[in-house]
Amino acid sequence: MKIVVTGGAGFIGSHLCRRLLNEGHSVIAVDNFYTGRKENSETLSRNKNFTLIEHDIIQPLPLSGIDQIYNLACPASPPAYQKDPIFTWETSVLGTRNMLELARANGNIPILHASTSEIYGDPLQHPQKESYWGHVNPIGLRSCYDEGKRAAETLCFDYYRKFKTPVRVIRIFNTYGPNMDPEDGRVVSNFIMQALRGQALTIYGDGSQTRSFQYIDDLVELMVRMMNNPDNFTGPVNAGNPVEFTIQALAETILKMTGGNSNQIVYNPLPEDDPRQRQPDIALAKEKLGWAPTVKLEEGLKPTINYFKSFINQK
Repeated sequence: MKIVVTGGAGFIGSHLCRRLLNEGHSVIAVDNFYTGRKENSETLSRNKNFTLIEHDIIQPLPLSGIDQIYNLACPASPPAYQKDPIFTWETSVLGTRNMLELARANGNIPILHASTSEIYGDPLQHPQKESYWGHVNPIGLRSCYDEGKRAAETLCFDYYRKFKTPVRVIRIFNTYGPNMDPEDGRVVSNFIMQALRGQALTIYGDGSQTRSFQYIDDLVELMVRMMNNPDNFTGPVNAGNPVEFTIQALAETILKMTGGNSNQIVYNPLPEDDPRQRQPDIALAKEKLGWAPTVKLEEGLKPTINYFKSFINQK
């Protein structure tokens, strides 16, 4: 097939492109390089079936002969999406509408939209099920991303109801692995880079807040299954690892794996609206897609740490 991946030079997008190329598809990666990194696409560019287009999906994308669309384009780490919050909202909402229109222009083809666990906000329900409507501050520092993604989901299901566009919506929880931007400000990359540099690991809050960490290969497997599910299951469906860790435990695990010690941890105030708990209920993914994550945290951290080591060695 001929498949478009927006955000194709990003962390998740580059892994998805590689998977699709390995399956024999032609892949058109679309990225404006706001957070995407050209080095993520260097090896992919050697494949004759790979095309990279520099384009901002806030503007319409006139492509034809497309069979599927994976819509991943949007800044995803708090420092990145808060740098230009209006741009973040426009990417989520206007960009998603443009991709839905592209799906319609190509014969109402399937489009998978990458939503986020952030639509649950600072949840009052634990673990979070897809039926939970969330607890979101609509005017806070994080709302450009949280509410932008919520509005994008609205668009997807309005297109499904009005035009029968075959949408697939997934809500991605914390994901890590090689190709992450070492300076993106997310907790896994922050901790690994600080540990490798011999710096203090910075925990915001007391470290008791929790996250569920999913390795990139598990996420890509779910994405492909979701796109190609034979029942035209629209979702939304949670995409995450339900094993919950405190931020304190993550810091200690990374220090152990990098040869550091617990004296390297410092504590700063918790940022505004930072969720205290985040854990997916994945019963729906198991039922509809036969999917569950298989990579344990330490198993996935090994190649991730090695990736960051190679980044530092290149400097």
